[in-house]
Amino acid sequence: MFSQLKRLGADSLLYAFMNVGTKLIAFILFPLYAHYLEKESLIGMLQMVDTTVSMLTFLVIFGTDSALAFYYFEYKDKETREKYVRSVMTFRLSLVVLLFIVFLIGGDWLSALLLESSGYSQLFYIALGTLCLDTILTLVLTILRYEFHTKRVVATTVGKMLLIAIVSLLFLMFVWNSLEGILVARLISVGIIVLVLIKPVGVYIKPLFDMTILKKILVYAAPLVPASLAFWVIANANNFFLKAYGTLDDVGIYGTAIKFATFITLLTSGIQLAWRPFSMSMKDKKDGSQLFATLYAAFLIAGSFGVLALATFMPWIILVMPENFRIAFQYVAPISIATFLSFYYMIVSTGIFYTKQTKHISIAFGIAAVISIILNFILVPQFTIWGTVISYIVAYCVALFLVFRKSQKLYYVPFSGFKMGWTIFWLIAATGSIVYIQVNDLNSWLIAGVWIAFIVLVLLVRMDKYFIKRK
Repeated sequence: MFSQLKRLGADSLLYAFMNVGTKLIAFILFPLYAHYLEKESLIGMLQMVDTTVSMLTFLVIFGTDSALAFYYFEYKDKETREKYVRSVMTFRLSLVVLLFIVFLIGGDWLSALLLESSGYSQLFYIALGTLCLDTILTLVLTILRYEFHTKRVVATTVGKMLLIAIVSLLFLMFVWNSLEGILVARLISVGIIVLVLIKPVGVYIKPLFDMTILKKILVYAAPLVPASLAFWVIANANNFFLKAYGTLDDVGIYGTAIKFATFITLLTSGIQLAWRPFSMSMKDKKDGSQLFATLYAAFLIAGSFGVLALATFMPWIILVMPENFRIAFQYVAPISIATFLSFYYMIVSTGIFYTKQTKHISIAFGIAAVISIILNFILVPQFTIWGTVISYIVAYCVALFLVFRKSQKLYYVPFSGFKMGWTIFWLIAATGSIVYIQVNDLNSWLIAGVWIAFIVLVLLVRMDKYFIKRK
């Protein structure tokens, strides 16, 4: 067990380094975009394009990532594994081609609907080209991750983001100072990285239509598709509500907050990438549930401190943005709570993936997505950005507890749901208190009091003490 835990730690550190690098690059890029584009409405347009592509990405993946993770570790021979990977690649690229056809036919109408003008359909064509290349690249990096080629995955991912930053800056400064320039720079950069990985790409990109394999993958993956759509609804439909009840400027401010809220992933994304191979490799290990209980508690506490730290320092971090974007600081930390919970549900869903009962994730997130839509309808017309932030947090809280409850029934981990709920409740309260102090320009020492109160309240429930394992 120690060797497995050591591998998780080592891989998580490398992935954390990767994500620190990529997030720092993105952190530098976004203010540059804002300075060159200047208007909140143009940032809003970029946010709408990215939101649409993120939905299409969920459709292209179609739950096959989880299916491939299961069957890749189920089979040990290289030939069978390669067939599964090629089948998934063929399936995903086929969906990308279908999406191209849809946007070629209805691009102008979709542009008018999403961007308030039919003259921006080319933005979606460029973005779909990047989606196609990213589909190839993502699957190849996934397999390298499953084979524990962590250093190569890290180097490639950081290199990709660095290349995007350099090419984007060159385009904005000397070639194409517009939204199109940003999107073309992404397309070129991802294309170069695909060429760098041409050897594994050449192996897995060969079409394979094996209906037996494809059926097994889709039977495992299909129950996760509604969950993927629900993820998108919870995380991204907010933009459409803001556009409908507000303006593209509101979408730009909200998009700015979203970008900064991803800072919390500096803590989580390295673990997230390492978690699936690690947790699946622990499937039949003795005392695995005890180890999971320790990790559940550790991740929750670390994530909570990360959110509070982001809330504390955000008014200074936001100063890198042009003045008209700085109002976004107050939304960042609350959004980061939802961002953290979107990671944490994956940690506490071990039993669902062990038993292949993935439909329960779709059910949980389906319920959460409906709640999110209802709350957006009620709150956004009254509170605009705050309305959508509240709906975002509530939806992920609901999904997390539904997933945790079911996972515990399928594979019991001696970790208290009450303690988890207690910690998250006070995390939300503490974050809201810090933001309230900052917005109203109250005494900054009150923030230290909030930190102390949160730590004391968490210590009261003794996260280090576990339930006795059920028989």
